[in-house]
Amino acid sequence: MTTVSMTVNGQPVTADIEPRTLLVTFLRENLRLTGTHVGCDTSQCGACVVHLDGEAVKSCTVLAVQAQGSSVTTIEGLATDGELHPMQAAFRENHGLQCGFCTPGMIMSAVDIVRRKGKDLDEATIRAELEGNLCRCTGYHNIVKSIAAGAQAMAQAPLQQAAE
Repeated sequence: MTTVSMTVNGQPVTADIEPRTLLVTFLRENLRLTGTHVGCDTSQCGACVVHLDGEAVKSCTVLAVQAQGSSVTTIEGLATDGELHPMQAAFRENHGLQCGFCTPGMIMSAVDIVRRKGKDLDEATIRAELEGNLCRCTGYHNIVKSIAAGAQAMAQAPLQQAAE
């Protein structure tokens, strides 16, 4: 067993784990943060995207011990004081989901896209940036629409965006 310590959604956590434990497994099984989904186990689908020290990563490709001392934000950590993050609200308002399985990873990726590319995102940029996120239910139309709306909303809520 190995002891690992990190900050998850603003809270310090420490646990004894097997050294080969994936970050996604640690989040879901040890911390019971089940919003981060396991979709493919091969880093293909993006359902497991979280932010590790502010950068989007597929948590099925990161060992929990690699996150030692780091800050991890999951979909559960985006909302502030019971208010949805602007990107979460945009997905709700623009129906950027069907079954919802890919939605947490899509939202976490979308927040990262806005962080890297800014608020003025065109459809081609959004689609290109989502290449590592698979949705089997939609043609991505409402997801793209949601991300564009969320980017604009994030620009209007700089305090919440800064919390990322």
